[in-house]
Amino acid sequence: MKRSRGRPRQFDSETVLDRAVAAFSVQGYSATSLDELARATGLNRPSLYNAFGDKEALYLQALEHFVARLRAALADTVVAERDLPTALRKLFLGALAVYFAERPALGCFVFCTAPVEAVAHPAVRALTLGLVEELDALLGARFAAARDAGELPTHLDPAQMAKLAQATLHTLAIRARAGESRASLERFIEHTVAVLAPVTKPSRRRGTSRS
Repeated sequence: MKRSRGRPRQFDSETVLDRAVAAFSVQGYSATSLDELARATGLNRPSLYNAFGDKEALYLQALEHFVARLRAALADTVVAERDLPTALRKLFLGALAVYFAERPALGCFVFCTAPVEAVAHPAVRALTLGLVEELDALLGARFAAARDAGELPTHLDPAQMAKLAQATLHTLAIRARAGESRASLERFIEHTVAVLAPVTKPSRRRGTSRS
């Protein structure tokens, strides 16, 4: 007799992880119970455990799921956009769209929940640090390219500029979650872009006669 196949999963993993991200974003990792996760995802606790493991495993998979989408967004803005001010503006405004997707605003799932757990959970700490370093590298390469193209003053350090840009993402997330208005943060973005990507004036050629 042929062995019958097991029952196929009756859910979409990405949808479940999206719902887990939403649940964890509200109360964080520690305060979110398995019962709340089960209600949020639409799965009972045994099904949730069989598919994703314990709560820490589900949280880590939710983080990785969120980071994967973040990478795709960065590829469309920081990497693909050739004009640095436009790239930064798209990056920060795109982040705001995510941070204000719910009411009240929840900020960034990673940077508003993971740092709290990083000390007690080494895997969370490693994932968080990995994302920070990845963002530093990506933004640093973009600033280096802009400097080499003459779009930035030569004395600026791309690595430090990258940290400032990433710090802007962090503060936007915290301020959004704390209740600062979107309009206020949009004004802050415009000022920040002007600081991070100052318009360089073309140098006047020597020897040109004045009329």
